[in-house]
Amino acid sequence: MSEIKLSGLPTNEVDKIRKSQSDANNQPLETKISDEQGNPCRHCLKMIDKEKEFYVLAHRPFSTVQPYAEMGPIFLHKKKCEPYVDFGEIPESLTNKETLIIRGYDEDERIVYGTGEIVPREELHSFAKTMLTNKKVEFIHIRSANNNCYQARIDQS
Repeated sequence: MSEIKLSGLPTNEVDKIRKSQSDANNQPLETKISDEQGNPCRHCLKMIDKEKEFYVLAHRPFSTVQPYAEMGPIFLHKKKCEPYVDFGEIPESLTNKETLIIRGYDEDERIVYGTGEIVPREELHSFAKTMLTNKKVEFIHIRSANNNCYQARIDQS
């Protein structure tokens, strides 16, 4: 995957969330215990192990508040975890999803119309590479096709 880079939430952003103990709605973080299904951490992009604590919080993966800056629930390990490193494989947190939504955004963090796609997980990289050839697309968000929750980001490498 030399032409694109998939990433979880940046460590500095996750550290800020953990330190402030509040989410995008200025609500306290909720602490939960992972069940046997596991929950996907948006920082390390791994599943949170059964019976481990994690945070549930509202998150807006954009630098500004504007009409296209969607917000929704995400999960984070309560204890510090290592950031995801892209080795060209589908991250663990996405392996249980058959399809994903990908959507391109421009430099102003606005949706580039016509870029939204529901893609099979195995074709994520090829769809993303093609989408990033659109000169208007600055980055891509990966979202759950079932619940529309933010999963990760893709940029040109």
